[in-house]
Amino acid sequence: MKIVKLVSENIKRLKAVEITPSGALVEISGRNGSGKTSILDSIFWAIAGAKHIQAVPIRKGQDRARIKLDLGELVVERKFTATGSTLTVESAVGARYKSPQAILDALVGALAFDPLAFLSMEPRAQFDALKGLVQLEIDPDQLDGLNRRDYDTRTEANREARSFRAQAEGVRVPDGLPDARVDTSALMDRLTAASTENAALEKRRAERDRAVRDMAGAIQEQQRLAAAKRSMIEKLERDLALLRADADGVVWDIERLEGDQATMTEFHQADPLPEPVDATAIRAELTAAETINKGIDQRERRLAMETGAKALEDRSKALTEAIAAREQTKADAIAKAEMPVPGLGFGDGLVTLDGLPFEQASTAQQLRVSIAIAMAANPRLRVLRIKEGSLLDPENFALLGELAQERDYQVWVETTRTDGRAAILIDDGQIVTAASAPAQAELPTS
Repeated sequence: MKIVKLVSENIKRLKAVEITPSGALVEISGRNGSGKTSILDSIFWAIAGAKHIQAVPIRKGQDRARIKLDLGELVVERKFTATGSTLTVESAVGARYKSPQAILDALVGALAFDPLAFLSMEPRAQFDALKGLVQLEIDPDQLDGLNRRDYDTRTEANREARSFRAQAEGVRVPDGLPDARVDTSALMDRLTAASTENAALEKRRAERDRAVRDMAGAIQEQQRLAAAKRSMIEKLERDLALLRADADGVVWDIERLEGDQATMTEFHQADPLPEPVDATAIRAELTAAETINKGIDQRERRLAMETGAKALEDRSKALTEAIAAREQTKADAIAKAEMPVPGLGFGDGLVTLDGLPFEQASTAQQLRVSIAIAMAANPRLRVLRIKEGSLLDPENFALLGELAQERDYQVWVETTRTDGRAAILIDDGQIVTAASAPAQAELPTS
């Protein structure tokens, strides 16, 4: 359906206009404040619903207003009074619908009345608008969310893997290490046993040396005593008998001591003590074993780091594959979906065109996409409304007309210039000239 005729009376700045459009592009032109926006608002208010109507829709000085749209299959009429508005929708044969707004809502898409609004949306809003229009087998938001999670996890895994690799490179492992550790506990037991045995030998040697020294000292002392006694015998003849008796006692003591000397001789003649255990060799062997075990510790540490790095790298690879699989799933779903324009797609929370963010497309590409999306959103009511048409350069304005003609849509566009193009010129709330429709006299208010 398209607009066959528009009648708007006392709407905003309008007095009374009647437009029977022809052609795909309906240009409403005039100075600012002339009422051309009021025409486009009339279309919007008639169809979009009371919630979109401004607070003061009736022309100043009037108490009633109305909009009537003939859409061919349907005739829409909205009447305004100071207390609000009423809506009626009739079929072409005059049958009136009981739920008129529901009938209109079924015809109208979100971008029906301002397709260029898509251009001014934030990337996320563009993403949501296109997602709501296109039937996809998957939820690109969900896949992108999973990919963001896995991307962050992969980044952390790669960081930890690089850290492990760097630490492993810093571990120096000696060459020629045996496969197994050396049992240092056995060496320690041997070293302890050797130390105990050597200590016992040292104690026995010290006891022997002390006994020999004590015996020699005792002999010397007795010899000195005997000599003193003999001197006393010579000096003390009167005490000779006594001294002889004393001397005999001393001789007896000497014999006893000499008998002990025989024991001492036995000490000298006893089997020699064994040589001390060479603990130096054991200590050297223990040092070598500890060096080997330290090297094996380094090797195991490095192996653990390399193993950890490999596990993280494997995890990163799995995450990369999962991300790629989701991207492929999304790409396959987008390829199967009917896009308003070939090359449109969904990025991470934004719309893409030929694989690049939509905002990087040329102005002409963006315009073509926005118009195509609006048209796709409104397959039944093939009417679009552009309020900022003056912002389009001549090339894009021409492109707008071509798209409307090519896709069989009716585009109502507001401009402020008249450069020879066929246009409906509005001044002071009424039509003063129209190349696409005859100028209309002011109509009475109904």
